Amino acid sequence: MWFWVLRRVLLGPVVRWYTRPRVTGLDHLPATGPVIVAANHRAEIDSFVLSLVLPRRPRFLAKAEYYDGTGLRGRLDRWLCSVTGQIPVDRAGGDAATASLRAAEGLLRGGGVWAIYPEGTRSPDARLHRGHTGVVRVARAVPDAVVLPVGLLGTEAVDPPGRSRRGWRRGQVTVVVGPPVDVREGEVRGATDALMAAIGGLTGQRPLDRYVARR
Repeated sequence: MWFWVLRRVLLGPVVRWYTRPRVTGLDHLPATGPVIVAANHRAEIDSFVLSLVLPRRPRFLAKAEYYDGTGLRGRLDRWLCSVTGQIPVDRAGGDAATASLRAAEGLLRGGGVWAIYPEGTRSPDARLHRGHTGVVRVARAVPDAVVLPVGLLGTEAVDPPGRSRRGWRRGQVTVVVGPPVDVREGEVRGATDALMAAIGGLTGQRPLDRYVARR
């Protein structure tokens, strides 16, 4: 319930005013059944934008630190993640993230929508970095899941790095939902690279052959 209250009443109208989103390709999103939304990641506001414009409720992997914060900001982050059903992930990588990926599989087997940023974190330089393979591994564990590439454009202008001192700026955000990508065949690495190429085709970016450096 809280998700829809946030989207329609409390937070959604604010996000819409700041971002003025233009959306194309929503016809690629099935009305029912498991879906993986794989998007590039430009700003913290990205998840708010996707939650606003997608007709179905997406759930994201949220870094575990959001659940461990202290003070007012920590309590607010923890509450937002809890009421919107985010899946905590340990970003140390490797086996540390296995439980979160298993939770994503469970969500998909229940017919849900899992939204994920394959780069693993926000791009620090507005370029599209190498994708991690978790998306493909989860998709192969739930073979009836539809994998949709999504391009986000303009969110870094609305929510620039270090904006805590300035707040959001009004801008124009474009969200492009591409046709499904079949990641079930071939090597996991190659399928992941093909998915990143599809995302880059929507944003006009050429994927880099290196991961985002952890900040």
